Amino acid sequence: MDNLAGIKHIICIASGKGGVGKSTTAINLSVALLQQGYRVGLLDADIYGPSQQLMLGVKAGTRPEIVDKQLMKPVMAHGLATNSIAYLVDPTTAMVWRAPMIVGAFNQMLKSTLWGELDFLIIDMPPGTGDIQLSLTQGVSLTGAVIVTTPQDVALLDARKGIEMFRKVNVPLLGVVENMGVHICSNCGHAEAIFGVGGGEQLARDYGVSVIGSLPLDLSIREHTDAGTPLLIALPESAVAGAYHDLARQLLLQVETLQSQKAQAPVIEITDD
Repeated sequence: MDNLAGIKHIICIASGKGGVGKSTTAINLSVALLQQGYRVGLLDADIYGPSQQLMLGVKAGTRPEIVDKQLMKPVMAHGLATNSIAYLVDPTTAMVWRAPMIVGAFNQMLKSTLWGELDFLIIDMPPGTGDIQLSLTQGVSLTGAVIVTTPQDVALLDARKGIEMFRKVNVPLLGVVENMGVHICSNCGHAEAIFGVGGGEQLARDYGVSVIGSLPLDLSIREHTDAGTPLLIALPESAVAGAYHDLARQLLLQVETLQSQKAQAPVIEITDD
């Protein structure tokens, strides 16, 4: 039984390094797609440092329902079908596992979860370019990847490594998300680019892709994430929520463009004539 057969698009959200807001972006992008009328699943693929259970407000001790002793029903959270290693082990447990065990756990969560019919499965990848990234790109037909970075030079350096990896394994890059771009003071309204300016745009130009999202450094994002209520649910009319909806719309446009290009690809027929 192929539990991925009912999923139209599998998209991984990746970063070259940790701390750039990849998981927060993955959650709020998933909620934005859900609010725009799509059926969405979210897989937390970070085995060493899962964060989605906390960010989604899923009660500690929640476990997926087991079917036929080997399959799992996704845990529903805010309308999203989710799974995470945090649902399967004590979240305080240090995952002292070697690479084959990590890859095995990831593949089991991905392929043994009864995702059902989904328009999008968003995979929140661990940072870097390691075993899980290679296992996913080699074993699953991905629609594409999104790279999350901050404008900071060190983050951009690592983001380039992530882009190069996806290019080597022929996974389409759907775009770059520049996170924590501008901070607006809640007291005086002064706007300041704390991590630099234009880094995401330069990265996108270098690789011939688009910046599909520019997200602010905003206190409300952190507050609602820590509280387990994604910002788009807590403050759906806010300007920050609007930025995530813009990101979702740009992602949809990139997916549609990619599908159109594939449909228009010429078919070469070879005959004996």
